[in-house]
Amino acid sequence: MDKTLFIKGVALGYRTLAFLLLSVCIMFADNRFGYLEKVRFGLGYATTPIYWVSDIPTRVSLWIDDVFVSRTDLLEENEYLRGELLVAQQELQLLESLASENSRLLELNDATQVIEGEVMPAEIINISPDPYSKRVLINKGARDGVFAGQPLLDANGLMGQVDEVLPFTSWILLITDSHHVTPIEVNRNGERALARGSRTNPTELELEFVTQTQDILAGDLLVSSGMGQIYPKNYPVAEIISVYVDPGQEFATVRARPLAQINSTRHVMLVFNQDDVVDPATDYIESDKTLLPAGRNSQGAQNETESAGQLE
Repeated sequence: MDKTLFIKGVALGYRTLAFLLLSVCIMFADNRFGYLEKVRFGLGYATTPIYWVSDIPTRVSLWIDDVFVSRTDLLEENEYLRGELLVAQQELQLLESLASENSRLLELNDATQVIEGEVMPAEIINISPDPYSKRVLINKGARDGVFAGQPLLDANGLMGQVDEVLPFTSWILLITDSHHVTPIEVNRNGERALARGSRTNPTELELEFVTQTQDILAGDLLVSSGMGQIYPKNYPVAEIISVYVDPGQEFATVRARPLAQINSTRHVMLVFNQDDVVDPATDYIESDKTLLPAGRNSQGAQNETESAGQLE
């Protein structure tokens, strides 16, 4: 019995060795001559269904997970994405706002180069609640050297003049107010006129006392004439919209649109002539509820007081 087992063991060893040698020979032949390439290709076809079938449980599991995702998870994800989109939109709007503000500041800086005298930047911080008064509030006042009657401009044209001075702020009467008159001239030919805030359209100007023979046309540029020594000379004011001549009327009806962005601009500048430039005052005098800086205006206020006394 033991001899039989020994013989079987030896035979099994020989067979194993033979198979190993055969395998080595096959691998050598395949590597050297490529004899088994077609065989491997055919076996690949044969085993593909096996791989596909074995992968079915995994694919079914993934499909079930996708189908049965809870509605709560979807709603939470949707809400999160909405929040992210809102934040991105807000950041984009902020960047656009900053870019627009930077552009306006550059335009304002360019405009200061053509003005004779000194300028002081200011910012509009409020508007008058009175619908019949076109006034805005700026963040500069008597402590900054602001005085009544001082002209205010933006990067595109005249806006108005200081109407009331407070310690830290000032009210500006806009050129579109019906009580405000701006001395102007036609840039094309020098024709002079007076531009008043329109009584019918709060965003327009009307030229007063324009005779039917005056050479004023639609599209003409109106600039400040410098008359009255309030506004800088030759600064843009408005553009003529229309000229209507009625043979039965003595004067023509002339409408103009201000060049200043009165209803949208925020950054403006106050203009000082050389005689107006004074150090910000620390002493104030009160006259008709308007605080004026000591220096240039104190003498004027004193003269007004003396004149009032003489009238009495």
